[in-house]
Amino acid sequence: MYAKIESERLQYIRFNQSKLRSEEYIHLRDAAKHDGHTKQIGKLTILPSSYTGSPRHMHSYAQDAIIYVRQYGRPDLFITFTCNPSWDSIQLLPGQTSIDRHDITARVFRQKLKSMIAFMVKYEVFGKVRCWMYSVEWQKRGLPHAHILIWLYQKITSNEIDKVISAEIPDPNVDHELHEIVTKNMIHGPCGILNPKSPCMKDGTCTKRYPRTLIQNTITGNDGYPLYRRRSPEQGGHVTTIRMHKQEIQVDNCWIVPYSPLLSKTYKAHINIEYCNSVKSIKYICKYINKGSDMAVFAMEPKHTTETIDIDEISQYQAGRYISSNKAIWRILMFPIHERSPPVAHLAIHLENGQRVYFTEATLQQVAENPPPTTLTSFFTLCQTDPFARTLLYSEVPTYYTWDPSRKGFARRKRGQPVEGQTNCVQSCPDLSSPLLYPQ
Repeated sequence: MYAKIESERLQYIRFNQSKLRSEEYIHLRDAAKHDGHTKQIGKLTILPSSYTGSPRHMHSYAQDAIIYVRQYGRPDLFITFTCNPSWDSIQLLPGQTSIDRHDITARVFRQKLKSMIAFMVKYEVFGKVRCWMYSVEWQKRGLPHAHILIWLYQKITSNEIDKVISAEIPDPNVDHELHEIVTKNMIHGPCGILNPKSPCMKDGTCTKRYPRTLIQNTITGNDGYPLYRRRSPEQGGHVTTIRMHKQEIQVDNCWIVPYSPLLSKTYKAHINIEYCNSVKSIKYICKYINKGSDMAVFAMEPKHTTETIDIDEISQYQAGRYISSNKAIWRILMFPIHERSPPVAHLAIHLENGQRVYFTEATLQQVAENPPPTTLTSFFTLCQTDPFARTLLYSEVPTYYTWDPSRKGFARRKRGQPVEGQTNCVQSCPDLSSPLLYPQ
């Protein structure tokens, strides 16, 4: 059903934008004034960033994550929250499994995800949260999982990691409930010699680098992640027995996926939590949670040709998409696949007359003569009439002004903290919704 719904949406974009084209203004102006060859200008079929899941949409969110890093520094925690089909909240009829009711699974996971974000933000279980963002993906078997980035006001220091993250089997005599949760949800594999056919195995090696090395204390790693404390049985670590392929296997701390005892005990699911230690991991993390579907495309084209090759972004998107049953239900119910706080203001960056304009055959001459203003050109206009604006950098404008998309101009904010020495001028509260920007 969702494939049909999405096809209808894409068809609407195709048919209503079949005449809509985009080009840099200077190229459009030259073509309109000089040679008159305007039919070959621009891309005939584009998939805008407003379409959820499109490459432009995913790239936009990746850039937003990078701007958080520029404004607030590295994130503190990288959390992967996976749906647990055994949750008590997933109530099924006799004989049914979670595979039969993806609608219930999607609704429950959505509520659990909202609860976890509120749990960390409102109750400040890891400290006061400066900003956060998450992206929802789906496993091949259909279960959803969310990748979450958390920025804290007070950075977690190296000597506090063990208070937040654990990579050890809990003592069943101290906390039996947590021991059951960890042994059921947080043991990797086992793979390697114990299970050479494990999905994580490639060329005889585990792609997740398990089993990990047993160490007495947490130390800083070289790849941006620390090496968490994993004590051996001789050093006070615990072992447990699991059943795999009709046989019992004894595992120790080298197979435990890093977790938060508080989150695991609260939500009873697979919740992998990593401490972001180095800037080496930042770009990977920010791009990973907004990477979209994996796709490889190739085509055969003539070696010598004078014809213009039209790029069909809609067909390219459809060729690489993957729709699972749970994802289809998620999108039908109109649940978001990305959320973030605080919001990000997108400001245009371009050379003179280099802004991208959109036009049709009917509006081509009008756009060529009077291009619509952008946030950058509006900033220059604002500086000519507002003395306070001349004291600001371009990136600081959204803090004191709001962008009016209908009027195509900036207006002073009406709510916020008063600016000392300025009349009728306020700035947005930096702790709640400090606007950011990135070039586009």
